[in-house]
Amino acid sequence: MEPQPAPDRSAADDVTGAGVPTARHRPVAVAAGALLAVGLLAGCGVRLEAPPAGEPVPDSLEVVRRTAVADALLVADGAEAALEELPTSRKRVVAELTRIAADSREQAEALGGEYDSGLATGAPTDAPSSAWDKATPADVVEALDDAAARSRTAAGSTGDGPLARLLASVGAAQTVSGERLAALVDVAGPDIVEPRVPEPADADEGDEGDEGDEDDAEEDAPQEAASPGSPTDDATATGQDAGGSSAQDDDTVPEGLTPHDLSTLVVSEDATRYALQLRAAIGSGTTRDRLLERVAVHAQRADGWAAVAGTQATADDPRRAAYAVPRVADQGDKALVIDLETDLATDYATLVGTTAAGTRAVLVDLLVDSAVALDDWGAEPEPFPGLPEQAGDDAAA
Repeated sequence: MEPQPAPDRSAADDVTGAGVPTARHRPVAVAAGALLAVGLLAGCGVRLEAPPAGEPVPDSLEVVRRTAVADALLVADGAEAALEELPTSRKRVVAELTRIAADSREQAEALGGEYDSGLATGAPTDAPSSAWDKATPADVVEALDDAAARSRTAAGSTGDGPLARLLASVGAAQTVSGERLAALVDVAGPDIVEPRVPEPADADEGDEGDEGDEDDAEEDAPQEAASPGSPTDDATATGQDAGGSSAQDDDTVPEGLTPHDLSTLVVSEDATRYALQLRAAIGSGTTRDRLLERVAVHAQRADGWAAVAGTQATADDPRRAAYAVPRVADQGDKALVIDLETDLATDYATLVGTTAAGTRAVLVDLLVDSAVALDDWGAEPEPFPGLPEQAGDDAAA
């Protein structure tokens, strides 16, 4: 029996019907059809895309940072607007406003600058670049006062240590700038908080014992509810007093101070007291009075930190009978005070960054006090008092 010839495949394909693919060809045809459908949809303008990205919601730290940047830029814009209206004959005011504008922009940059997500916001491109149509030096003083108060308060309450340190320094610089400009244009300057080292929590326990019954009675008595919107409510809610300090921790010992930190503060304050007292002993007139005034301030602070450390009048008290006086003393009173107060400003700025939020307001205020003292004794104003690394960057630039 002879073998039958193999069936003709082309004929078999034709049997399925003209133009109808066999099962072997069907996947290729399906894929081609899908590509054709996508092409048609694309031609009709239909896009299978994710919704556009939205602006991220800032967290609390970012809100603090953006507020500080906005304050610094507002001061800079105000100073530049005031310069446009000011006659060039007022050279000292012109120089001060020029410095304030430059320092404020430098502070905004150090704080991270304005946030830009890179997303289209729909804002008009021809929006004004400044919030000021025109400004006077007095307006700039007010803007500096407001900015300084917010910076100092944020420095005391923010949970980020490095940001708190930077904010405290910026607030100190804004306070100094406000005072300098206010003196030149004869307007009221910023409110300056007089810092005082808080007493340790157990300092008054002996006195409280005799009044324990009265305290218990007061605790048991019903408290009168404050009316909503009262000044007390506002102060409690914001954590601020009229001067911009954090009211809740004015009498609180900063949490996070180590025994070494406290010993350093005691010695630094006492060594400053000693050097200024020696200088006052050979001085006279107004300069001697000014030196003795700072002697009393630093002696009180040395006592205060020793009490906080628990070393006051003990064998562990780190204070000494005499200290080496900085060599700049040979250059005069001004050089000595500037050297000593600069070191203290650095100490307090550093501790702002290492202590707990809500307890460090006194350290912020002490940094401001040192910055103001530096200005009072003729130091050149700095955009970042207490931050030597920033001063190094400026010098390098």
